[in-house]
Formats: sequence, structure tokens, C-alpha cells
Amino acid sequence: MELPSCLAVLTTTDAAEKAEALARGAVAARVAACAQISGPVTSVYRWRGAVETAAEWRVQFKTTAARYPALEEYLLDAHDYDTPEIIATPVVAGNPDYLRWLEEETAP
Repeated sequence: MELPSCLAVLTTTDAAEKAEALARGAVAARVAACAQISGPVTSVYRWRGAVETAAEWRVQFKTTAARYPALEEYLLDAHDYDTPEIIATPVVAGNPDYLRWLEEETAP
């Protein structure tokens, strides 16, 4: 049996409450099966010509490749950053039962 093509998708935001809202919204909309929040983490980045340092919370979403466009659209709409980090990494292996659950939970 062929396993679904799954992704881990990462974004960050500047408050725990915002991270939870992004996570809950994505799961409620079925564009992610689940999301984990970690933080705060220290982010160092260049923005508008200056090196910045900020505390951020990471949100990692689990979704399928088929649902990625809808998740990306949701994040671009719901996120308050001008240019939010949205990075998708393919899941190359995993528990087949978990991956099937992930696919079921993201079915439109």
C-alpha cells in the first residue's frame, strides 16, 4: 500500500497566544492534522538592512502535500508578519498508521 506524501511545515510568530491561534485554526480548517508549538526560541535575522534579535515561538504543522497549498494560504492570511516564515520539509519515512491518520485528518 502506498503511503501518503506528508510534510512538516514550520512557521514562527512573536507570541505564544498567536502560535496557538495559528495551530488551532489550521487544525480546525483541516489543513493540518496536528501542530506542535515550542518556544520561546531566539531568532537572529536581517530585516530591512538591520540585524535583529527576537523571541519567537515555532509552530510545526503536519500535513499532506495535497493540502499544503491550503495550509500556505491559511498561514499567509492568518499570520500578522509581513513576510512569515513558511518552510515545508518532506517526511521521507514514518509510522504508516500515523501517516494514514494524518492523511485522514486533512481530507477536505
